[in-house]
Amino acid sequence: MRTSLATAWWAVLRRDLLLSARRLGELGNPVVFFAAVVSLFPLALGADAGLLRSVGPGIVWVGALLACLLSLEGLFRADFEDGSLEQLLLSPHPASVLVSAKILAHWLVTGVPLLLITPLLGVLLNLPPLAQTVLFGGLLLGTPTLSLLGSVAVALTLGLPRGGLLISVLLLPLFAPVLVFGAGAVGSALLEMPVLPYFYMLGAELALAVTLVPLATAAALRASLGS
Repeated sequence: MRTSLATAWWAVLRRDLLLSARRLGELGNPVVFFAAVVSLFPLALGADAGLLRSVGPGIVWVGALLACLLSLEGLFRADFEDGSLEQLLLSPHPASVLVSAKILAHWLVTGVPLLLITPLLGVLLNLPPLAQTVLFGGLLLGTPTLSLLGSVAVALTLGLPRGGLLISVLLLPLFAPVLVFGAGAVGSALLEMPVLPYFYMLGAELALAVTLVPLATAAALRASLGS
């Protein structure tokens, strides 16, 4: 009996989460990298609280961006190697919907841990409570966008011998607006200026990515697999 689309979507999400739970050591690398990058800056810049406060938002966002790049290459790699990705594309259900479940699973196991340690890093960078709240909110909107945009580049380079470098080249221009608006929101909070325009832009980018990226990723996967 043919399963419903919702059941198939949940099955893909659950499968990816279970597989990720078996690779906690590997999945922890982006989080450790993120924490290490952000933690090293106070040591390099010294104890100047004003300087740390001014550059802190940019440091956190660059760290989150690099951590996302570090984790993206494995988004479809295991499924590509064992053949399950091809089976997903041959499913009677829309591939874009099933791909969205895989992207959500990636964000849950990489983006959410980054969010959880962000308050601690905000204290380390001497950010006031309001700026920490804005930073968390910006990352909450921005990190799903990073995972979504990254999935397209990963799908396009799937099967290439040195896809990791190409992924970085493709994604850095796409990630730039998220970085600018995310760090800009915290900068405005530090200057006691309105931050909602930045959140509107981050929200618009996320809405656009949720709408279009799964379709583009599914098409890119088909092109990479020749199906």
